[in-house]
Amino acid sequence: MGLKKSEIVGLISALVIIAVSGLLLYLKVSFFDSKTFYFILGIAAVIAGMPFFTNLLLETKRERSIDIMFLEFSRDLVEGVKSGTPISKCILNVRTKDYGSLTPYVEKLANQISMGIPVKDALETFSRDIKSPIISRAVGLIREAEVAGGKIESILESVAFSVSQIEKLKKERMAAIYNLTVQGYIIFMIFIAIMLIMEFKILPITANLGAISSATGGEAGAIGAGDLGFGGGGGSAAAFKPEDFARPFLFLLLTQGFFAGLVIGKIAEGSVRAGLKHSFILVALSWLTSTGAELIFLK
Repeated sequence: MGLKKSEIVGLISALVIIAVSGLLLYLKVSFFDSKTFYFILGIAAVIAGMPFFTNLLLETKRERSIDIMFLEFSRDLVEGVKSGTPISKCILNVRTKDYGSLTPYVEKLANQISMGIPVKDALETFSRDIKSPIISRAVGLIREAEVAGGKIESILESVAFSVSQIEKLKKERMAAIYNLTVQGYIIFMIFIAIMLIMEFKILPITANLGAISSATGGEAGAIGAGDLGFGGGGGSAAAFKPEDFARPFLFLLLTQGFFAGLVIGKIAEGSVRAGLKHSFILVALSWLTSTGAELIFLK
């Protein structure tokens, strides 16, 4: 799949930012350290991913628009066929109507029929171009009805009613699970807050307690620490550094954010692919929050 212009611009911009940041880090500029580099790296990733995220949103919106406009297209065919007009003629009659995102496909369908291509084959191409499960099922019924003959208006009316019910159920589902989607985001932000509190509040206290215990425990404390694998003799290696947990916590947040986004998309829209946009938001939020907090608190 070829990249769009906006996606290429986003990738180039991100690479430029990463290259400049890497150069500043290599030159050891006083105001630019590894923590700043990781934060800038997150910003570059957001810049690179934003065009893909936006295009995914637009594509999802376009697909929903096509499904909705197909309902209007089906109703127009029902009205035409009920008046005694053949379905091929009905398609030619509605070719000038505005069906939004569906218009190019309707025009192609009408052009194929006007060129003498059988309605059955033209509808098959129409369904294959759109790649919508709902439209594929509906077009399959229309094709079979057109081939078999009989009361095709009844089949078309049933198709229109079926598509209408599916769209209605989709809207009801989205309204019903909207609260679940919001709850998913709130739960994840609470998870981020817990991870940050552990990293910057609880672990430093634990490290300080370990250092105090090692300093006051004398020789016995040092021996005990050595036996437990926390350091060698002399009591100097007692405690761990909280900074050592920064990367594991970050990877934990990124993993949780990615899969939480997929789950939210599956629950909210019934598609793991739709969850990619939620994953992008949660992963970007995790990276920027974690690296930004590290930049502030571990300076």
